[in-house]
Amino acid sequence: MAKKIKWNNDKILGISAMSISFFTLVIFIYQTNLMSKQNYLSILPYLGISTSDNPVNGNYAISLENFGVGPAIIERVSVSYLGETENLAQYDHQLLTYLQAKIPALDSIKTVSYSTLDKGLAIPAGTNYNIVSINGSVNDYTLLKTNLEAITEKGFSYEIIYRSIQDERWVIKDSAQGPKKLD
Repeated sequence: MAKKIKWNNDKILGISAMSISFFTLVIFIYQTNLMSKQNYLSILPYLGISTSDNPVNGNYAISLENFGVGPAIIERVSVSYLGETENLAQYDHQLLTYLQAKIPALDSIKTVSYSTLDKGLAIPAGTNYNIVSINGSVNDYTLLKTNLEAITEKGFSYEIIYRSIQDERWVIKDSAQGPKKLD
């Protein structure tokens, strides 16, 4: 015969406390999962190449902008010209050095400012990172601009692979509309 459970205040209070603890644990796990997803989505770098062109003042700039949230960390930059793809690391991570190797006439540019695109370079959210710029020289502006247009017509292209601090990876290309997620 089954023994009848005798309910008293202590048993009811104990079962109620255990039930509340269990539901609290379930809610805690659910909230932690939501916070993890929110954190994952809140760190989303979005890189893009932009150009600034002012022929009157002789200013031309190519820059990398992070329109997203969270830093974008460069992993690799590849450039292609005349069917040959090369890693920019072969040119000290400098686009200008690459361009000068392909177009020797660009060695005569004097009013130029440039930066490297090293592996591991972090571009903070909401910032603009100068790659190459000409400031205040109409001659240098014309030389760079006409040569860039000429090599672009011959198939010059680029590919930049970058990641977030959560190791999500993206690629931007000259032929694509915005970054494409990898993996």
